[in-house]
Amino acid sequence: MINRLQSPRQTFASGTRTSLTLVLLALVTQAGIVAVQRAFPPQGRMVEVDGARLHVVDIGPRDSGLPIVMLHGASSNLEAMRRPLGDILAGNRRVILIDRPGHGWSTRGRRQDSTPQIQARMIDEALHKLGIDRAVFVVHSWSGALGARIALDHPHRVAGLVMLAPVTHPWRGGVGRYNEIIAMPVIGPLLAYTITLPLGYVLAESGARNVFLPQTMPDGFVKDSATPLLLRPREFIANAYDLVTLKESVAAQVARYGEIKAPVTIVAGEPDKTVKTSIHARPFAAAVPNAKLIVLPDLGHMVQNAVPDLVKAEIETMIGRIVPAQAAAD
Repeated sequence: MINRLQSPRQTFASGTRTSLTLVLLALVTQAGIVAVQRAFPPQGRMVEVDGARLHVVDIGPRDSGLPIVMLHGASSNLEAMRRPLGDILAGNRRVILIDRPGHGWSTRGRRQDSTPQIQARMIDEALHKLGIDRAVFVVHSWSGALGARIALDHPHRVAGLVMLAPVTHPWRGGVGRYNEIIAMPVIGPLLAYTITLPLGYVLAESGARNVFLPQTMPDGFVKDSATPLLLRPREFIANAYDLVTLKESVAAQVARYGEIKAPVTIVAGEPDKTVKTSIHARPFAAAVPNAKLIVLPDLGHMVQNAVPDLVKAEIETMIGRIVPAQAAAD
């Protein structure tokens, strides 16, 4: 077989077609950003902190005692914690839901501000501005590392910590080749601003279903959780940075887990394929002095959707112990 080289004219035509395709995809992406943001507008207020503007939704009665702060995981936003768990809790508790820096309607000045340490500082500052001295934190998945970091670096803020399928320890392997590529200079933004949004619309439903297994994803979850906001380029890149830097971050804080004094309740599932309980929840519970571990044999990764009533009961039990203890200490 003889390999024929392209002529200069063929090379130019091929390059022109590629450029036009990229321009078209970029225009589709920009139109998609406008459509997504109109479909899922911000629901709360913006709080300025050093390095970010955090979107905060404050629901439930203000005079209900110890408030609850809810922090979502990767590839999501505060709506993933609000429905149904946050709304259930808000029936008799003040609930503060926060879009993590760079996610949902929160901004962050630097993509590199992706670590639990930096985001813990931002959230602590936001709660100070909101007048929240102490709270029970409810954290899911990626924010397991964040909740642990808040308890370590800002212990005065944490009355208790409820962790749902948390990431807490280093694991074997990476976080997906696509995330690693998106976090790279030049090529990452090129992909994010051209193919991520149109491709994501096609794949979002199936991807979300896989995270729920062995549970069935609720009808309308992708829309109800405002998941399409993730497909915006700036958020998709921020999410990739969060994921590719997480392993090193948890490795740096593992040795300190014994310092956590706040009561901790962990709810996880044995069949969770996204965050393995044997790597994260079990060793974390063994390392923290005042930890309670609940492992369910048929529970997947989306704990807040699968067993919201159980989580609510555990939160109420924790608050029921914290408040008398605090009163006695005072």
